[in-house]
Amino acid sequence: MSKIKACIFDLDGVIVDTAKYHYLAWKRLANEMGFDLTVEQNEQLKGISRMASLDILLGIGKKVFDDGEKQALASKKNTWYREYIQQMEPDEIFPGVIEYLNAVKGHGMKTAIGSASKNAMTILEQLGIVDYFDSIIDGNKAKKAKPDPEVFVKAAIELGIAPQNCVVFEDAKAGVEAAKNGGMYCVGVGSPEILGMADIVVSGLHEMNIAMLDF
Repeated sequence: MSKIKACIFDLDGVIVDTAKYHYLAWKRLANEMGFDLTVEQNEQLKGISRMASLDILLGIGKKVFDDGEKQALASKKNTWYREYIQQMEPDEIFPGVIEYLNAVKGHGMKTAIGSASKNAMTILEQLGIVDYFDSIIDGNKAKKAKPDPEVFVKAAIELGIAPQNCVVFEDAKAGVEAAKNGGMYCVGVGSPEILGMADIVVSGLHEMNIAMLDF
């Protein structure tokens, strides 16, 4: 009998690919400041907070700004990002996601979103899947960036499930580390080379079945 009683899902890269919209917005900001952001460099920005991402971006471009200027830059990036995500359609949900959510809930497990994004509700509403989750913890409720486990620990608390009975689905190295730091199991979604700390790694939720949660 599996110990798992709750599944906590990162949003970007696990449920839907909003990462591409983050990349477009960060790249646009970099270009405006006179440098470029490659796809490879963008990997460093995944799964962490907006301000932490901005600090990395400014490091790449060797730019220095004071706190007020940085807040303005982050706000500009977020405005562009929100313009992109407000055009999203339900067909952008990754293959197998809805089927797996139905299977998990059908087995009586709780579900949550654990995302650093402050725009998580906007995305979930655009996709029409808010009701699939018993708890939604986003960047407005959790302030500490992954690999700090705060976002997942808060989800477990809201669900009323002990961390050792939760499994986190993550596509970012920092997210996998956050899950493990929180004492939770973790399913890596993506590359085994990047997500080697996870308990198991799959290419997407279409590969998952309930039996695989028998940790």
